[in-house]
Amino acid sequence: MVSIDSVLVPDERASMPGRGAWVHETQECVDAAIRRRAFVRALRVSGPLDTQTIEEHIQRKG
Repeated sequence: MVSIDSVLVPDERASMPGRGAWVHETQECVDAAIRRRAFVRALRVSGPLDTQTIEEHIQRKG
């Protein structure tokens, strides 16, 4: 996962620029990471992240 303009997006090829964060691609793990603000800390962003894109990605996969 990477943050682009405060939007959390999947980086399946691990090739996007910037700092990345790893998480299991399960609904439970992603929900826990969002609830604990783990993405904000791991990606070192200030302010909230838009997680709608990643939530939709996980729902489609699973």
